Amino acid sequence: MITFEGAQVYLPNEIAETTVAVSNGQIIEIGGPAQGEVIDARGLILAPALVDVHGDAFERQLMPRPGVYFPTETALIDTDRQLATNGIATAYHAITLGWEPGLRDVARGRDLMQAMVDLAPRLTVENRVQLRWETFAFEALDVIKWALGGPLLPSVAFNDHTSMTMRAYDVPIQDRAFELSPDFSIASLDDERMKKRTASKAHRAGLSEQDYITLLARVWDRRAKVPAAIAEVAQMARAAGAPMLSHDDTRAETRAYFRDLGAGVAEFPMVMEAAEAARAGGDPIIFGAPNAARGGSHIGSLGAGDMVEAGLCDALASDYFYPAMLAAIARLDAERRADRLALWSLISAGPARAMNLDDRGEISVGKRADLVLVDWPDRSAPAVQGTWVAGRCSYRGMPAG
Repeated sequence: MITFEGAQVYLPNEIAETTVAVSNGQIIEIGGPAQGEVIDARGLILAPALVDVHGDAFERQLMPRPGVYFPTETALIDTDRQLATNGIATAYHAITLGWEPGLRDVARGRDLMQAMVDLAPRLTVENRVQLRWETFAFEALDVIKWALGGPLLPSVAFNDHTSMTMRAYDVPIQDRAFELSPDFSIASLDDERMKKRTASKAHRAGLSEQDYITLLARVWDRRAKVPAAIAEVAQMARAAGAPMLSHDDTRAETRAYFRDLGAGVAEFPMVMEAAEAARAGGDPIIFGAPNAARGGSHIGSLGAGDMVEAGLCDALASDYFYPAMLAAIARLDAERRADRLALWSLISAGPARAMNLDDRGEISVGKRADLVLVDWPDRSAPAVQGTWVAGRCSYRGMPAG
């Protein structure tokens, strides 16, 4: 048994200085006498550990420089330790299954997931997978079926960066129509502007600009078959009980389409119409923590802070930077966007609910003992001093002072 004593504890409905006792991976008592191993948490916060529903920062460990790959095991172990030191006890790694070669190739994604399975006994937090499927990547269907039947307990996110790339040149990303609509306006591949639009993607894929555009043209020819592929993947996910998300929605029509398939979570809606449609449908809404931490979207989409204040955000995901989750809460707290408990729920209970993880996300008797000990002085950045996953210490950092 472990007892945390003296902390300001973030309970579901109040912040209270109390004790929290943990045994056999669960929270067994709140407010009782200190027993077993006692952790002196005076001056610190004890809060539910973080749940990250979408993070792809692991890609920087796999490929720290363009075209420079590191051993997968080394990258995964380092990523796992980064998660623990940032207070993240449950992480969904957004592994892209796309039609591009290189970093986001389907085969590389499968190998990465297999390495996660093989390394599981050596990892310190719960590493799960978000199958970040590009809907034009039909070559990924067998891997999706394999992953849904395995131990990584994935979610499935429907991404369509292909149509986003193919939108007309005078249409901003946020103004594009529903991708499967006949009203979707299409850019010419022969235009020189396509090389500029796809240059970074070609670089990531290890292709010349022209070779990338040639490949894009072949993939775009699949467009008529995309709805059937989406329906097939959605059926597989429903059968596996996997949470499903739609990504970067710009229309109420988009959200309704995916909701009807069972994708009940809106991930990073780009415009108010899409966010309001999600809220009207009772769908959890996820925004990126870097957006909130930086004070706005780097691509001009909705500001996460504004959405929190408007009641249109249920969860914040690390997206591309694990420390952004705590940094976002610190900024939103300083801006008085909501009270401290409501803000903390955006990185704990909110994402847990979105992923149907009823056993974690709050400090209550009977819940899994996923806990984080935080040093958060007034007018300063919060810092994690300890992370516990199902009662097991995965990280303990003792400051020099």
